[in-house]
Amino acid sequence: MPSPGDNVLTNTQAAVREALQKLGYEEPVYDLLAEPIRVFTVRIPVRMDDGHTEVFTGYRAQHNDAIGPTKGGIRFHPNVSLDEVKALSIWMSLKCGIFNLPYGGAKGGIICDPRSMSMNEQERLARGYVRAVSQIVGPAKDIPAPDVYTNPQIMAWMYDEYSHIREFDSPGFITGKPLVLGGSQGRNQATALGVCIAMREAASRQKKDVRDLRVIVQGFGNVGSNVALILHEMGAKVVGISDAGGGLYDEKGLDVPSLIDQKDSFGMVTPAFQNVISNEDLLTQPCDVLIPAALENQLHEGNAHDIQASIVIEAANGPTTPVADEILHERGVLVVPDVLANAGGVTVSYFEWVQNNQGWYWSEAEVNSRLEHMMIQSVQNILQTAERYDVSPRLAAYMVGIRPFAEAMRWRGWV
Repeated sequence: MPSPGDNVLTNTQAAVREALQKLGYEEPVYDLLAEPIRVFTVRIPVRMDDGHTEVFTGYRAQHNDAIGPTKGGIRFHPNVSLDEVKALSIWMSLKCGIFNLPYGGAKGGIICDPRSMSMNEQERLARGYVRAVSQIVGPAKDIPAPDVYTNPQIMAWMYDEYSHIREFDSPGFITGKPLVLGGSQGRNQATALGVCIAMREAASRQKKDVRDLRVIVQGFGNVGSNVALILHEMGAKVVGISDAGGGLYDEKGLDVPSLIDQKDSFGMVTPAFQNVISNEDLLTQPCDVLIPAALENQLHEGNAHDIQASIVIEAANGPTTPVADEILHERGVLVVPDVLANAGGVTVSYFEWVQNNQGWYWSEAEVNSRLEHMMIQSVQNILQTAERYDVSPRLAAYMVGIRPFAEAMRWRGWV
């Protein structure tokens, strides 16, 4: 299991410090980038369906706006914490820096369990959150998006609430919207498609063809299920998947389309099966590629030596602890880090924002083509940087991602 010291914020701050030191920046640069420049904590009263009022706690962290407005998702989850939201905002900055997007990172979260809430209760919560943070968000300030347990419907409610508050229509306020409200073609599968492109490029570095690979995908929500489906369509053999209830493994390959047809809106499919193994056991089953697409700290000191994959693609945010990352790197396992592998979502969110601002909308083929070009370019840049500096791909990604913010702050005269 992960150690008690595996705090996502302190781990992220340590990696940022190491990247800045490697690049030769001085301590004041780290001091300004180690914490978000702005953090809001809000309390949201929601009238529940049975008539009682429940008060929820929410957060919005804006990491750095030296380059442009901040950008990042909003998650609904019972385990949301302030440290997690801060760390996620830093990761968003890194993703934007790696992909040369004109944003800084942000993140939001509400402590709740949407699985136990009705759609009406979720709508009231979503609208209440927007009312609470409306003064610090907007198309030129901070642009929210979907994240864990949020979706286009919740984005639509938030968009509608913001439009009522501002008294004009503002589609660029939020991304991940339904198409009819200014959403982008390709947005729903963007993170998953980016993961699959990153996997293909990583496999190519090892002279491997996607069609020869056995893949395990941990997590079967929007990202995990789409990753499994895209890889299945690319010819890879998906031998394992999992959800919150456990995992399914079959060395002959799983029927991914059938599993997707059976899953519910929260990505649960294992209740329909009897031969379920634990999530922990799934991670160490035989495979060529392991794709953690669930939550943080899934690969840790206790299981890193038992991972059988030669490639790990981080579809989730922070699935590998620093100790596990070091162990995997020493074992020769190629780890494509989260800030690179799962940045397809924020990249296509950027495309959506551009389309909203222009009033000109692209085809799905054009969106996917632009994403593929940027993913290939970024993967190659990170892996080449890792070789040039003789560092792990994760440290290389932090170096590439944090440099634009350090330079922007220098030019602005902040440091």
